[in-house]
Amino acid sequence: MDWTQRLRLRHLQLLLSLARTGNMSQSAQELHTTQPGLSKWLRELEEDIGLPLFERHARGLHPTAHGEALIAHARRIEAQLDTARDDMAALRAGGSGLVVVGTSGASASDTVPLATLKLLQQVPRAQLRLVESTMDLLMNRLAHGELDIVVGRTTSEHHHEQVRAEMLYMEPLHFVARPQHPLFKRAALDWADLMDYRWVVWPRGTPIRNALEAALAEAGHHLPRDHVESNSVAVNLTLLNSSPMIGVASHRTAQRFARLGAMRVLPLRLSGFGSVSMYWNVAGANRAAVAAMLECLRTADSEVDAGVAGEGL
Repeated sequence: MDWTQRLRLRHLQLLLSLARTGNMSQSAQELHTTQPGLSKWLRELEEDIGLPLFERHARGLHPTAHGEALIAHARRIEAQLDTARDDMAALRAGGSGLVVVGTSGASASDTVPLATLKLLQQVPRAQLRLVESTMDLLMNRLAHGELDIVVGRTTSEHHHEQVRAEMLYMEPLHFVARPQHPLFKRAALDWADLMDYRWVVWPRGTPIRNALEAALAEAGHHLPRDHVESNSVAVNLTLLNSSPMIGVASHRTAQRFARLGAMRVLPLRLSGFGSVSMYWNVAGANRAAVAAMLECLRTADSEVDAGVAGEGL
């Protein structure tokens, strides 16, 4: 008999616990079983598969390469079951199911909130869960089934065979600062003016940071040594509004916060452009709530484009 036919959800829980604790006794206590029973189960599973899953060391258990592969599958199964549980709970309550959307800073202030409002107008009982993080972490969670959709800067990395992508729009980048910044009193700006101030920028390796560095290189400049790295929109806004720091924001983000009086665009243009895409896991794309959210992201984006076409800052 295939060993997978004897595998139970309880076995996956035991496997994930051992991966997390690396300690047989601690996992046994956590899962309310005995250490001999857990040892017996692990030994039988390794015999069934014909591969060692953990290496035994004085300090505990460490997954082998085979164990890591099986643990990755177990995590995906656990994430899918969690989604199924929450989806059924939403349907039982009369909703249309659950959709979990990951958003990076590029889309957290505009695209995702607008699409969320549009979805709630169309499907008032839809259940949404929004998660903000960096694209590398979000894409990893999407590949493991922990998220249904990710919206953020277009990236060629971290793609998975189950993940599909669609570019939503392209937009320029801007230098921004608080509305009362001394630089706005000047008739014209050059690069030296900006270099006199500390910058707040997104972390190295993020798509917006890559676009910024490419634009600086094209202009013959480098990122100033005196800068702060932050991947939080809230932190960046607070830093900009509480100091004379210079920031970098995408066009839509800058426009929305300018309307709120939280920042202004400095009149020194960057040559770079960034694009925002949505990514989804095909395993859940046919669920009603997920399909509806994907369409709301498309239509919300087109409505924003129509509303801001030709509008300057």
